[in-house]
Amino acid sequence: MIRAREVRLIDMDGNQLGVVPFTEALETAESRGLDLVEVAPNANPPVCRIMDYGRYKYQQSKKLQEAKKRQSTSQIKEIKLRPRTGEHDLQVKIRHMRRFLHDRNKVKVTIIFRGRELAYTGLGAALLRRVVDELSEDAVVEMEARREGRIMVMGLAPK
Repeated sequence: MIRAREVRLIDMDGNQLGVVPFTEALETAESRGLDLVEVAPNANPPVCRIMDYGRYKYQQSKKLQEAKKRQSTSQIKEIKLRPRTGEHDLQVKIRHMRRFLHDRNKVKVTIIFRGRELAYTGLGAALLRRVVDELSEDAVVEMEARREGRIMVMGLAPK
């Protein structure tokens, strides 16, 4: 597929062999049992490299897989509470939050006030402080507790 008459040839160790005719470069590659690959087609003359093309494609796919593996996919998980949530229910919710944080997900803790509970926002703030104390070794507060109408929201992120 290479159309140039002359190419700048690079061997498999990265050493430049100079500008050679295309046919000679192809013979050199075939004599070593490797492929001639054009790496810079826009250069003058085009740059070609002697390499094992199958191995090169394999290494590129491995690099791509490694990059995908390192890419973090963090989600926001929401836990809803009420100001008068019972002790056992709270411990279950904290256990869920701890699991989410260990899975490298962020947690949004929401306290919903209904009816006259709105007069007791102090209970909600105390509940959020308790959650932060329980999860202090697993989480860091990303968004401080704030009230938005009938709900109180706080954000936690994994340490």
